[in-house]
Amino acid sequence: MFSGFMINTWIVATIVAAAAGVVGFFVVLRGSAFVADALPTGAFAGAAGASLIGINTLLGLGVFSLLGALGIGLLGRRARHDVAVALALVVMLGFGVLFLSFTVEYAPEIFSLLFGEVLGVSVNEIAPVAALAAVCIAAIGVMYRPLMLSSVMPELGEARGVRAYRIEMCFLVVIALATSMALPVVGALLIFSLMIGPPAAARSVTDNPLLAMGLSVVIALATVWVAIAVSYHTNWPVGFFVGTIAALCYAAGRGWTAVRRTRAVRSARAGGPGPGGLGPGSPGATGPGGPGEVGAHAQPGQVLNT
Repeated sequence: MFSGFMINTWIVATIVAAAAGVVGFFVVLRGSAFVADALPTGAFAGAAGASLIGINTLLGLGVFSLLGALGIGLLGRRARHDVAVALALVVMLGFGVLFLSFTVEYAPEIFSLLFGEVLGVSVNEIAPVAALAAVCIAAIGVMYRPLMLSSVMPELGEARGVRAYRIEMCFLVVIALATSMALPVVGALLIFSLMIGPPAAARSVTDNPLLAMGLSVVIALATVWVAIAVSYHTNWPVGFFVGTIAALCYAAGRGWTAVRRTRAVRSARAGGPGPGGLGPGSPGATGPGGPGEVGAHAQPGQVLNT
């Protein structure tokens, strides 16, 4: 399991999981799960077109990912965001069907873009994946503060000079780059699972954005490592285990949130004095009945659970 071709699998899966955990945190925070699904699913049309004219499928994949991201951003200014995403997805899938109809041969590499071939990664694929992952993580680091403001407090961000549309376009490009990085190796379904499940689980556990982002990466890494190990021994698809484990992590996170809220409600109903001798109805109390009720006033930089 740790020899031969499997070494490449562990390396690439680790890189993809780390990038997906970082980018996926803002995907979940901004409610862009549909975008994270549409771009990798529809971008296969670029690979199909590249295969048809005999060029590298990575080039076609990258072009269609960027065009899809820019199309969503432009359409989203004048229409509902979900409608813009759906239209971009439909157009890209339509081109994909058209390109595939022009060839009489079935290209396995195009099929693998949906389901991935993480157990068949070559040495030549490691460097491009690592480079694109580094670009994605660096871009998130550069945009962190304005991206956080526009995601959690858009009005405050506008007041401080943050251009929401520019941030949205930049973030869509980052998603497109992450898609181009991961699709040839892990497939559309696996990268979508990693961008949604672990970040959503992390946000359920903590409100601290940096801690949630780090926890998202940890959960994503644990998810792919366990999935690869179990897939190796059972010969079942890696994508199945990634999707299942990611969903279970999210369910566990929501369960933990429910337990914490239940305990908070019971403590408040008990009527015992809070920190500093403040009861639930006293000025400055943090329980129900006091003006500082939890969740009533979010601090800048806090991430609110959903």
